[in-house]
Amino acid sequence: MNYSFFDILPEYGTFLILTAFILLFYEIGYQLTHRYYLKETTLEPKTLGQITGGLIGMWAFVLAFTFSIVANQYQDRKKLVMDEANAIGTAFLRADLIDPNEGVSIKKQLANYVEVRLDVIKTRNLKNAIEKSLEIHKNLWSSIKSVSLPNPNVNTSLLTQSINEIIDIHEKRVTAGTRTRIPFSIWLTLFTISFLAILTLGIQAGYNQSRKVLIVIPLIMAFSSLTTLIVDLNNPQSGSIQVDQEPLISLQKSMQSEVY
Repeated sequence: MNYSFFDILPEYGTFLILTAFILLFYEIGYQLTHRYYLKETTLEPKTLGQITGGLIGMWAFVLAFTFSIVANQYQDRKKLVMDEANAIGTAFLRADLIDPNEGVSIKKQLANYVEVRLDVIKTRNLKNAIEKSLEIHKNLWSSIKSVSLPNPNVNTSLLTQSINEIIDIHEKRVTAGTRTRIPFSIWLTLFTISFLAILTLGIQAGYNQSRKVLIVIPLIMAFSSLTTLIVDLNNPQSGSIQVDQEPLISLQKSMQSEVY
C-alpha cells in the first residue's frame, strides 16, 4: 500500500503545518530583501511584480492540476462502489437459477461478502477486510465449480460470469483505494513551486517595505485549505471524506429479507 507523510496527520495538523511553512518562507523572503539585498539594487518594481505574478499563476495551475487528479480518483472509487453493488446484486439474483441448495449457500456467502465490505468503513481494518474478501472469493468459486462442472448450462455460466465480475471489481477497488495515489514527483513539484512563489511574494513585500498582511494571509489560508482537501481526498482509508457506500447498504437491506 502507498502511504505518504500526510497520512499520519489529522486534517488540522496538515493545515497548520502547511500554513506555518508558507508563512516561514514568506517571512524569509521579506527579511532577505528588507534587511540585506534590495536596498542597493535598481530592480524595477514592475519586473519583480511580473516574476511574482508568473510564479503565482504557475502555483495556481499546478494546484488545480493536482486537485483534478484526486477528484477524478474519488469519482472512480465512487463508481466502483456502484459497479460492485450491481455485480453482487446480479449474482444474488442469478443464484435462484441453479440448484436450490447451492443457490441458498451462494446467497448467504454474497450477503456475508457485503457485510465484510461495509464493516471496513467502521473498523478501518483494511487488511482484515481484504483477507476475508479473498476467503469468500475462494468459497464462492468452490461452490460454482461444484454446480457447473457436473452440469454446465446457461444458468451456471451466467452465475460464473457474475462471480468473476465480483472478483475483478474487488481487485479494482483495492487498487483504487490503496495504490492509486498522487505520485511523489507531483507533490514535490507542487510544494517547490508553492514555496518559490511565496518566497518571491515575500521578496516583493520586502522591496516595497510592507508585509501586505491583509493580502497574504487570505492567500496562504486558501492554499493551505485546498491542499489539505487534496491530501484528504488522496487518503481514502483514513481521510474524513469517504466514498458513499449507499449502493451496498441498500443491497444489504434487500438481501436480508431473503437470507436471514
